Amino acid sequence: MTPPLGTPSPANRPRITVAAIAERNGRFLFVEERNGAGSLVINQPAGHLEGSETLIDAVVRECLEETGCRFRPESVVGLYLWSHPEAESGFLRVCFAGSAGEPDPSRELDEGIERVLWLNRAELAGEAGRLRSPLVLHGIDDYLAGERYSLSLLKSLISD
Repeated sequence: MTPPLGTPSPANRPRITVAAIAERNGRFLFVEERNGAGSLVINQPAGHLEGSETLIDAVVRECLEETGCRFRPESVVGLYLWSHPEAESGFLRVCFAGSAGEPDPSRELDEGIERVLWLNRAELAGEAGRLRSPLVLHGIDDYLAGERYSLSLLKSLISD
């Protein structure tokens, strides 16, 4: 049976990602990482939803894996649907705001993560050509504009 018009095929459906925004004294937590082409780019601690984990579990895990910091989500900043101009499928990014603890120095960071950065908005904008995607700056700008939604917005109906 052919899907109705406008229904994306499984190959074209957006991949679900999560991102963490943590602020301290006007500076935001970022990672400098290698993208698929090997270039150094700047991103929030972010990654893909895995298995049957919840969105909240995913952002906590990704932040810990990429920065060594425990992230405590407090709100949703936004949902962002984006397609890379060279990709066949896009991304649905759920961006969280919260607090990050101090990094665990004994924890090894994910492969591809070069270092953890704390940048203010102006410093981030100065690196615009090195952002992993436009979603990085959009999330910060929405956060600074006061965009916050309750975590209760997210419903997880996952069965084991």
